[in-house]
Amino acid sequence: MNTIAIEAQARTEMGKKATKALRAEGMIPCVLYGGKENIHFAVTPKQIKNVVYTDKFVVSHITVGANTYEAILKDSDFDPVTDQPLHLDFQELVKGKKVKVLIPVKLTGFAAGVKEGGKLELTLRKLIVKTTPDKLITDIEVDISHLTLGKSVKVRDLKTDLEILNPLGNPIAQVIIPRAMRSAASKGPAGISDEEDGESTEGEGGEEPAAE
Repeated sequence: MNTIAIEAQARTEMGKKATKALRAEGMIPCVLYGGKENIHFAVTPKQIKNVVYTDKFVVSHITVGANTYEAILKDSDFDPVTDQPLHLDFQELVKGKKVKVLIPVKLTGFAAGVKEGGKLELTLRKLIVKTTPDKLITDIEVDISHLTLGKSVKVRDLKTDLEILNPLGNPIAQVIIPRAMRSAASKGPAGISDEEDGESTEGEGGEEPAAE
């Protein structure tokens, strides 16, 4: 499991004025919810860099005062001009209480269809999972070695005990047949399309003999 420790600064003052002053000091206001009570705190951009700017699933250990909370990042607001975080929402992980998270997909194996000239396309990079904190995992492995040309692996094909909320028919990964390959397949051995070949055969039949 990817984890990161964050030493946060407790917030004692709320409101727009206090928040503006906090940002002026280079701090990011945050809130932790989902536990017994909401916890308001602030962090520096450097502290949350590896939580916000990553595709990995990360669990944060946030220390506020004498208490440490296990949490995941649920939402974030960014400045439209600077693209810097303006506010972060964390959800506390409570023992036995299910949470909804996004778990990255990790492809394993080498698709057979790619060896035949196909192109591998990863459609779902993350899956929506609902589970308890003790069953959280870093990623979900999806074997693609059996995928041939034009085939896909769908959500329903996964063998896992996790509750996945994505529609069962959604493809996770698929081997696309390139246009050039489809075009070549529609032509005969001599590079003549079926349509062209049909016109040639019709011409070879000749005209009917004129009536005497």
